[in-house]
Amino acid sequence: MDLGDLISPDGIIPSLKAKSKKQVLQLLAQHASELIGTGQREIFDTLLQRERLGSTGLGHGIAIPHGKLGSINNIFSLFARLEKPIDFDSVDDEPVDLIFLLLAPESAGADHLKALARISRLLRDPSAVEKLRASDDRDALYSVLTEPLASHAA
Repeated sequence: MDLGDLISPDGIIPSLKAKSKKQVLQLLAQHASELIGTGQREIFDTLLQRERLGSTGLGHGIAIPHGKLGSINNIFSLFARLEKPIDFDSVDDEPVDLIFLLLAPESAGADHLKALARISRLLRDPSAVEKLRASDDRDALYSVLTEPLASHAA
């Protein structure tokens, strides 16, 4: 699965201003709602419900909030680089500055897991993460996110 299939340049927020985890989720839900035409409240409630199960803050300043919605037909993703890191209840208690939102249809099944795995692989690559943190340009961020995985290791 290629990240270019999941995210568009419009789905990249190069410098998101937020002071809390809840505010980040609200802003991401608002942005996603504008791009996919699904209600902002439905997206926010889905993300909040998932966070109650356990934080999607993976550690090393990275979070992947995600959830399934009955009102969408395709997997959708957003990427946000926070202007200032925030507490996200991450497993390592480190603040988060890179966030990948993933929304999938209720029927996505294995595709949802494949998308999560693909995002996770990218965000485990120290070179890719460094490039994401170093840029606040939407096109540059999109380029890093959609590079084939092998080129990150080169």
